Amino acid sequence: MCGRFAQPRSSEELARIFRARAATDLAGDRFNVAPTDPVAAVVEHHGERVVDVFRWGLVPVYEESARGAARLINARSETVETTPAFRTSFRRSRCIVPADAFYEWRRARKPVSGRVTARQPFAIRPAGGDPFAFAGLWATWRDPATAERVYTVSIVTGPPNELVEPVHDRMPIILDPADHDAWLDRDTPPEILRLLLRPAPAGSMRMYPVSPAVNNVRSQGAELLAPLTRWQSELWPA
Repeated sequence: MCGRFAQPRSSEELARIFRARAATDLAGDRFNVAPTDPVAAVVEHHGERVVDVFRWGLVPVYEESARGAARLINARSETVETTPAFRTSFRRSRCIVPADAFYEWRRARKPVSGRVTARQPFAIRPAGGDPFAFAGLWATWRDPATAERVYTVSIVTGPPNELVEPVHDRMPIILDPADHDAWLDRDTPPEILRLLLRPAPAGSMRMYPVSPAVNNVRSQGAELLAPLTRWQSELWPA
């Protein structure tokens, strides 16, 4: 899954990178984005590409409340076409969620009981200078109590590549720049979209352990992405 990521760039900078117009002034400097937080995402409306703000955790149009949003932060690539919560968005409402990193946790367990004794966070970052482009889905939900429209988003996940696999059994679907147009185009046929739902190459990213401070959703700051200076090899064997 993808349950935490970093989005430190401003909407204006993201708009320049993704050849879009900034439709929100959502600030950057967010290094620990958590479920239900606002996030910037790239969408296409009537032929115009824009960076707008969404709440992380998709709320399907048929839901009576938004209480289940935190459960729908991710959509599985294997079932995204058929799951009722995501299938309409997969066909018609796709987006890109930019991220400079995402976090996954490696768990140490007792050999006999299997009880988790420690959780070490890792940061996975692009090998180059541009942010990741997570494949996303978005939806519009109308609050029946207030008639307010709420724009929500989910990140598509799939099997990990060989870099991430030792830490976690899922990772976000990261789009190649050559595939951005096809993913955002509402008219791209499903058979083409399915080809995009593959693990990004391990060589396109790097991974290293970071401070357990990222475990707390209230923690923020660029230091969350700093590599640990001491690695406990006896607790976390290679």
